[in-house]
Amino acid sequence: MILKLGDERLYQISEPVTDFNTAGLAEIEEKLHEAMFDFRAKYQVGRAIAAPQIGIFMRIIYLNMGEPVLMINPELSNFSDETFELWDDCMSFPNLLVKVKRHKFCTLTYTNRKLEKITQQLTDDVSELLQHEYDHLNGILATMLAIDKFSFKWKD
Repeated sequence: MILKLGDERLYQISEPVTDFNTAGLAEIEEKLHEAMFDFRAKYQVGRAIAAPQIGIFMRIIYLNMGEPVLMINPELSNFSDETFELWDDCMSFPNLLVKVKRHKFCTLTYTNRKLEKITQQLTDDVSELLQHEYDHLNGILATMLAIDKFSFKWKD
């Protein structure tokens, strides 16, 4: 079950993964996959989910844009000065959009399910998406990043 806006656990900072037991990580990945695909079935959206959104306070992100990717202990760096505004949505508040500002480019480094270190340059929508999910690992929700008091609207 995905934790909803107002659940204080969403504001908790997640702990780094220190036990790389692949069976345990596979179980977490399965839970993230199920939660995301249940959400997709209901709302027809959802590309990624962070472990804290399902009550697992570990630094793990699951992405599925055709291929499943498990990101263990992800780190974002090298943020571009260039930013853009967008209406952000979230599985933790599925009917609400929040206008936020995100960096156009950044660098992502993480450990994958094979325990390999991966570094990628992210741009545009993938950069925005991973910034959103990374914020969850730090107890930050898009509602906390709203550009101003007029930056909220209901989804149609």
